[in-house]
Amino acid sequence: MVVGRKTRLLAMAAGVCLLGTIQHGAWAQQAATPQAAQVATPQTAPTASPQTAPTAAQQTPQTGAQQFPSQLTDTPVAPPNTEAMRLAGIARDNSRGFGSSPDDGGPLDRDLSPAITPEAVGAAMRKVADSELAGSQQYFSVVDRARNMDGRIWTWSVLYAGYMAAADALNEPRYRDAMEQVGKSYNWGLRSTQMPSGDDQSIAQMYLELYLKDKKPEQIATIQAALDGILGAPRVEMGTQRRIAWWWCDALFMAPPVWARMYAATGDKKYIGYLDEEWAKTSQLLYDQQAHLYSRDASYIAKTEKNGQKLFWSRGEGWVMGGLARTLEYLPKDDPARAKYETQLKEMASALAKIQGPDGLWRAGLLDPADYDQPELSGSSLITFGMAWGINNGILDRAVYGPVVTKAWDGMLKHIYADGRLGDIQQTGAEPTAFKPAASYNYGVGGFLMAGSEVYKMSEAGRKGK
Repeated sequence: MVVGRKTRLLAMAAGVCLLGTIQHGAWAQQAATPQAAQVATPQTAPTASPQTAPTAAQQTPQTGAQQFPSQLTDTPVAPPNTEAMRLAGIARDNSRGFGSSPDDGGPLDRDLSPAITPEAVGAAMRKVADSELAGSQQYFSVVDRARNMDGRIWTWSVLYAGYMAAADALNEPRYRDAMEQVGKSYNWGLRSTQMPSGDDQSIAQMYLELYLKDKKPEQIATIQAALDGILGAPRVEMGTQRRIAWWWCDALFMAPPVWARMYAATGDKKYIGYLDEEWAKTSQLLYDQQAHLYSRDASYIAKTEKNGQKLFWSRGEGWVMGGLARTLEYLPKDDPARAKYETQLKEMASALAKIQGPDGLWRAGLLDPADYDQPELSGSSLITFGMAWGINNGILDRAVYGPVVTKAWDGMLKHIYADGRLGDIQQTGAEPTAFKPAASYNYGVGGFLMAGSEVYKMSEAGRKGK
């Protein structure tokens, strides 16, 4: 084990938005003002962060980073960079039912086949999905404010997205029925409804997919009212001292697919207009035009790894790759911004394929693999999902990326335990850090099931000779 694995202790910093200018419309021009000119101040009264216990203090939406609101601006306030903070985060995730991190996960499964056939891929998907369902379904409908447990938190919504994908690919009604019960148990509601953050919008991806099959108005009434409220509020423009809506790259998985599905449910392109405008702002702020990768948020733009390379987090890139795929899935073909999303998917896929590990997987810190001696499965699975989706939908060249996806799928199977546990999933956070090989968390399983659903489709296409 390299020293980096033993000693790497990275701060979990809250992100902020830096200055730029942007024009309205589909994917506007590059900013004329340097990003580093200003920092941002809060956009709205924030909702409780999915990663910290709700308190009377204002907290901002974050997908994995704890907020330390010690001042009135959004200037980054990093938590102490200590081993105690890392362990406390793991304990918090475990106590909330997101997953667990035992020292020993037991024997690994040696019987799963890496063959890209419907039978082999389906067997791996069902093994992991059934194991997760058996251990986690008890938390799906829980609201325990004392322990900050709520089945509508983003970590769960990513798992739900995985179950919906698996249900469709495998034609498995058990998974869809479980999701139907989640929606009913919460009366198709959100964790917060007044200007909900991208994280709190994310569960509606599942609601909307069920609505597109069932056409029951109650399935989308709450989220539609929430989105319409957002549309009716003033937009935050680049070049002001207020934070844009999707200021952290994780949000591109959580929110845009909701807006694209709302368009599919209603036919109203006002939802696509908002999606295009806000994604453009996030891309302008966080997308590195040379590396073709995203900074997690603006506070990471200047950060580097020990080897001097820029800091890019595997799960952060996975969030964007997955968000691109799940947004494009429902984006109208005539949307003037569609080519921009497709181009970004191609650019990111090319960049990530070049740094794929020898085992087919990606490390938590993408550009300093020597400092991270184990693969990270949540990022790897989401990256694989985005690539496989791109292949299946004619955006990525099958001859180029098929071997990348096949190698990644093979690599992921080597981290499934005999009881179906999917290991090597980093706890919630905002950047690369250490984690146990047996660590398993719900959002990583959701990413695996989404990846599996697209690999399954690839296997069907291969069988048909496409």
